Amino acid sequence: MIAGILNVTPDSFSDGGRFDRPRAAIARGWRIAEEGAAILDIGAESTRPGADPVPAEEEWARLEPVLRGLRDLPIPVSVDTSKLEVAERAVDAGAAAINDVTALRADPALAGLAARTGVGLVLMHMRGTPRTMQLDTAYGDIAAEVRGALADARRTALDAGCEPGQIAVDPGLGFGKSLDGNLELLARLDEIAALGAPVWVGPSRKSFLGALLGVGPDERVTGSVAASLAAARRGADVLRVHDVRETRQALDVEGAIDAIDARDAVDARRAGDVRGARPPARPQAAGGRG
Repeated sequence: MIAGILNVTPDSFSDGGRFDRPRAAIARGWRIAEEGAAILDIGAESTRPGADPVPAEEEWARLEPVLRGLRDLPIPVSVDTSKLEVAERAVDAGAAAINDVTALRADPALAGLAARTGVGLVLMHMRGTPRTMQLDTAYGDIAAEVRGALADARRTALDAGCEPGQIAVDPGLGFGKSLDGNLELLARLDEIAALGAPVWVGPSRKSFLGALLGVGPDERVTGSVAASLAAARRGADVLRVHDVRETRQALDVEGAIDAIDARDAVDARRAGDVRGARPPARPQAAGGRG
């Protein structure tokens, strides 16, 4: 599935300021649904590297009119926040999930909110805070360390009363990781998927793609789609992206090809069964030589 990103912020790294007015944000939310997203993920606080925190009242002031204007959206809405006060108000306004980039480190009480209300809870791995996360990107075994941290956060949510099906995990591409670290996490995403929780992945327009390709945020669509396809092949359940239409088309093409592969595999197996079947034994006449 695709989670379409809607940043109602003035300072997000890719589209900050484009949808920070409620009318523009609401129109974009409907467009994201029309382009094929299964989820709309709204954020009102930038978590780009170096970003400063936003007070809860300001974050809610950005979110509230947009959530009100999207009440009739035909897809569920998740809200990207780590603040209990904002999350409570968002759930009251109809949000179906909370996307916590701190994996409960900022406020473990978010797990209790999810347990009480039944909303989804996405737990993302990040070292430090957005302001400090890129100061330490060295890991011994990045996939093992990220998986261990996410397993601990998931256990915290379960202990708070969440059901397993409510909880998803996200390895946090771009959040306290180097170029090589991000690529290794994508290559070893199956190890994160082995936790048994749905996996969200957000490679969209991230700076590691810019470093790899030598392009700015607006020129990272192709790289974002390629990274998304790689993630889907390795176990991602939800792709969190800015470019919904392009990602949806790429997934549809790959899905059509996979369907042909699956059909051919079934046909080949059936043909093999027929070729390998032994003919029925020929009955022998009584007293024959056999």
